[in-house]
Amino acid sequence: MEKIVNIHMAKTTLSKLVAEVEQGETVFIARAGKTVAKLTASKGPKRGKAKPKIDRTPGFMKGKIWISPDFDDPLPEEFLKAFRGESD
Repeated sequence: MEKIVNIHMAKTTLSKLVAEVEQGETVFIARAGKTVAKLTASKGPKRGKAKPKIDRTPGFMKGKIWISPDFDDPLPEEFLKAFRGESD
């Protein structure tokens, strides 16, 4: 079944219109009596479709990541000058 509503009515009753579309109805939205949009059911992914689980067990990356002992050391002065836009 098809239904035609004006834009103002579509804005104020969007939830109701979406529920009707979920039941198989097609809703046309009109401006000044001319149809400008069509609201139909989506054929996209279903709500609640499970995503692949990511292992978040503490320590699961142990032994796979290495951080250099000098990671926190200050940068060399030439690097700092370059960041500041200074030249020698």
